[in-house]
Amino acid sequence: MADAILKTEAELALMRESGRLLASVFAYVDGWMAAGLSTLEINDRVERYIVDELGARPASKGQYGFEYVLNTSVNQVVCHGVPSAKKVLKSGDIINVDITLENGGFIADSSKMYLIGKVSPHARRLVDATYEAMWAGIRAVRPGATLGDVGHAIQALAQNYGYSVVREYCGHGIGREMHEAPQVLHYGQAGTGTVLREGMTFTIEPMINQGKAAVRTLPDGWTVVTRDKRLSAQWEHTIAVTADGFEVLTLRDEERFRLADGE
Repeated sequence: MADAILKTEAELALMRESGRLLASVFAYVDGWMAAGLSTLEINDRVERYIVDELGARPASKGQYGFEYVLNTSVNQVVCHGVPSAKKVLKSGDIINVDITLENGGFIADSSKMYLIGKVSPHARRLVDATYEAMWAGIRAVRPGATLGDVGHAIQALAQNYGYSVVREYCGHGIGREMHEAPQVLHYGQAGTGTVLREGMTFTIEPMINQGKAAVRTLPDGWTVVTRDKRLSAQWEHTIAVTADGFEVLTLRDEERFRLADGE
């Protein structure tokens, strides 16, 4: 198994800028996400913004043969939802928008859930719990901790809500390449696995299912859905291990209170 690539302070500065730009993409999407949009329109607007306004590169486009700049995973779609002109958002939907961006040679990766119109209480509960699970994992990050600590924190919170953690997909190291070592599982045993070191950078991106953890891939070869057709949610940030804890490289403005308040 390959070792994690430790980033220098100069490299972290470049990753921090990529993360800042990606956070601005979500701020842009926040302004117009609504019922009536097709997921392809979301893709096309984001591509224009990244390329024309930010002068950056959508890192997902063309990777592994993927044709689009982002994933749009709606309701029972767990991850890798393919943008489509036929998929139009309606009130009550929940959607994960997963976007990557490369700038200055380094990639940032983040995703966010959007609640469209009037969303049911059980859907909102899932989305909120998944967000808290991601942050539980983030708060476990510090030098000397292990990836098992991160996965255990996520799993414990999700299961406390009665939800299940998808096991087929995980977070990953990130930097000059989209996928670097290590793999970051969203379940596990505290005190086990890779020991975290200052300079590591990776994503934490739990996929939490309302029902059972089982998933299947649709015939398009990309879209992953829950087998029981119940809802799934996901949130994601790119994280750096610092000398005394963590830094969220893709932190969005509305989240800064979490760190300012010491959460």
